[in-house]
Amino acid sequence: MTTEQLEECPMRLKRSMMVIMMALLTAALGACASAEEDAGSAETADASKGKDLVLAIGGEPDEGFDPTTGWGQYGSPLFQSTLLTYDEDLAIQKDLATDYHVSDDGLEWTIAIREDVQFSDGEDLTARDVVFTYKTAQTSGSVIDLSNVKSIEKADAHTMTFTLKEPDSTFIDQLARIGIVPEHAYDEAYNEHPIGSGPFQLVEWRKGQQLIVEANPHYYGDPPNFEKLTFLFLEEDAAFAAAQAGEADVAAVPPSLADETVEGMRLVDLQSVDNRGVMLPYPEAGGETEEGYPLGNAVTSDRAIRKAMNIAVDREGLVDGVLEGYGTPAYTIADDLPWWNPDTVIEDNRLADAKRLLAEAGWQENDAGVREKDGVEASFTLYYPSDDHIRQSLALAFASQMEPLGLSISTEGKSWDELERLMPANPVMMGYGNQTPLEMYHTYSSHTKAESLNNANYYSNPDVDRYMEQAMRATSQEAANAFWKKAQWDGETGFTAKGDAPWVWLVNIEHTYFIKDDLKIGEQRIQPHGHGWPITDAIENWHWQDAEEG
Repeated sequence: MTTEQLEECPMRLKRSMMVIMMALLTAALGACASAEEDAGSAETADASKGKDLVLAIGGEPDEGFDPTTGWGQYGSPLFQSTLLTYDEDLAIQKDLATDYHVSDDGLEWTIAIREDVQFSDGEDLTARDVVFTYKTAQTSGSVIDLSNVKSIEKADAHTMTFTLKEPDSTFIDQLARIGIVPEHAYDEAYNEHPIGSGPFQLVEWRKGQQLIVEANPHYYGDPPNFEKLTFLFLEEDAAFAAAQAGEADVAAVPPSLADETVEGMRLVDLQSVDNRGVMLPYPEAGGETEEGYPLGNAVTSDRAIRKAMNIAVDREGLVDGVLEGYGTPAYTIADDLPWWNPDTVIEDNRLADAKRLLAEAGWQENDAGVREKDGVEASFTLYYPSDDHIRQSLALAFASQMEPLGLSISTEGKSWDELERLMPANPVMMGYGNQTPLEMYHTYSSHTKAESLNNANYYSNPDVDRYMEQAMRATSQEAANAFWKKAQWDGETGFTAKGDAPWVWLVNIEHTYFIKDDLKIGEQRIQPHGHGWPITDAIENWHWQDAEEG
């Protein structure tokens, strides 16, 4: 077989698999349809004038739909309402809350809620349900951290007070993320049978296949424009096949398929902080974690190595080559968010400057062209999750870009269980990105070292800790953001590439969707990491284009 044939083979295989998936998907959908649905299949296939919407926008939530254990942290809780919410500019807006007040010392948050709210089962939502929700979330042992909440008390039927142990400017994010659950209908099966006061209610969940929801008749807001939503649980390639077959109105696709053409659909690419970067172990080699795993790295613990990689990497080249142009260079964990410091942007793709920096720091090239210092060779393995093709491609491309710098980097895929054991001592291609500054605290605070995937490289800087502590204790968002920005870079130190450079942030991945031409989804805010279904944040406002808009 010739070289050209070898290169063409994966593409032919991909196309063949696409045809097979399309056939299987169409057959599966047909088998599941009732006779009545079959009679109306023509209308469903051309849903531009219907009240139903079919979406293939991501995987199935592993833990179900319980907000007290994390559902809705990366997108709309869909079935539940939140006390507050965000607009497209990430400004706080009221949802269930009609008013809120924070005491001068930042410790007491008093929230008043609407008096006209019912759950989807017709029962009233009161302050008692809010108190129950937050107390349940506080003890859930999940990703939700309410450890700073001292007490939650009901003042009257529609008012409650949260008392914090210490002022916390980020507490407002919890009020905008945690959906309210009903005390009377909450049990161990709630995650599979959620009842809430959101715009939609769950009708059917066929695990591994699809989720069907309908408009909540008791919703206090404007009725959704769609009466029924069907979520198909498909991988991105299969979602693209569903779009091509006319079986999906919205389909999330990878960058590699974004330049394809789907009749009757347009590509929508959304800005995100869904970032990818190389996490660099910060301590010197020779340590050990509490679990007994190796801690520290003789190469990446050297600041000159970390800074040289940051200025040598060609971020635009990675966006173009790996993401097919559907992304942006990443410089921090929070690019373009309200608490981002734009002074952290650096000029990269400067190989000569990077070489000079390493030489001045004592890293000299040996006969093999690999740099050495004090008997330590500048070589390491860069790990990535073995099931993530984009991270694998980024790892390979990054290693290739570092080779002319005199760094010898091999790459290897591992499971997440293996990665958690390896990352305290080895670089890992990772990704974060959320619409809260807590993401920075979790990633860079010395107080969060070894907490699951938080601060996985054991970074520590007392100045950064002090700034972030001041940000957390600030009593206004403006004051908090000023300190978050200083933690990134204050002119002398910080956790970004201009400072300690414990990460080489590479790219922010744009979220790409094929959407029916006449479906209007409104303004979208910067998307978070790809967990959940962030595009659904205001799905109750989606609608088909009318003549005036056209």
